[in-house]
Amino acid sequence: MGAVLAVAVAIQLAPLTAPVLLSTDVYSYWDYGRLAAVHGANPYEVTPIGFANDPAFKRMGAQWRETTSVYGPAFTLASEGHAKAVGDSAAAAAWAYKALAALAMLAITWLAARVAARPAFAAAFVGWNPLLAVHFAGGGHNDAWMMALVFAALALAASGRRQLAGAAWALSIAVKWVALVFLPLRALEARREGRRVGHAGFAAAAAVVIGVATWRYGLSWLDAFGPVGRNLREGSRYSIPGRLESIGIPHGAAVGVLVGLFGLAYLWLLREAWRGHARLGLAAGLLLVAAPWLVPWYLVWTVPFAAVEEDGTAQVLALALTAYLLRDAVPL
Repeated sequence: MGAVLAVAVAIQLAPLTAPVLLSTDVYSYWDYGRLAAVHGANPYEVTPIGFANDPAFKRMGAQWRETTSVYGPAFTLASEGHAKAVGDSAAAAAWAYKALAALAMLAITWLAARVAARPAFAAAFVGWNPLLAVHFAGGGHNDAWMMALVFAALALAASGRRQLAGAAWALSIAVKWVALVFLPLRALEARREGRRVGHAGFAAAAAVVIGVATWRYGLSWLDAFGPVGRNLREGSRYSIPGRLESIGIPHGAAVGVLVGLFGLAYLWLLREAWRGHARLGLAAGLLLVAAPWLVPWYLVWTVPFAAVEEDGTAQVLALALTAYLLRDAVPL
């Protein structure tokens, strides 16, 4: 186990020595944080182009310059603290997000090993994945924060600290909404097995986040749900709906069919969870197959779940998606 973790640490930390890789999202995070922390603006109401002279603006992706924040309130609050800490330094801003994402990946690796029946296998399945290293230690994406909190919840529940587990679930959702897909499956499994669920911890953490976010941003933080509809309309090049569109199937039809199939699959997954088997890795993998907007770092949604569950279908799907998205991560 020590050797497995040592290799995982080496792989996941190696991209910290490189500049920002393959994405400029860290500068978008920095800009949204600076909107509130430096300019006193609401990132859920004001777009970055309103402060075009800001040092973060010229480095962020052009597609985000006229878009309000698409992230949950917990992450936006944290990004304010980050913006204050790094000041006007683009290098410090990027490296801080890269380091935080790399640490989150190491936490996911360690927590996956803690909750898995085969700890060394789980640690290798997550920690030895080079695509995840490139996009988190290399790209600094915040999906690792969300999944680190999800796995903290799983580990806390396994050790009997149910209220803390509930709080971790609430925080993960407040970083990125996609965690909402997994929570009902986990809750149904727990009820079927007679395990108590940390409702009070979840409610308390959610109340704190909602209270602070509403005090800071008003109710406009709810607008972060908006990009879901936009992504359904636009899509990305490597998404499966995008591939179907490239062979002549209309975008709307491809999205409609795959989203509909995912809806049916999710109903079946709810039934599986009610029977005591929350197949979170398969749920995440099928979500990625159906998603009109698919980017390589979304693999962190499925790979850690597949690592800890004794579900061969989920593991094969996670590896297949990794292989497929390597072309997007490392263009050939």
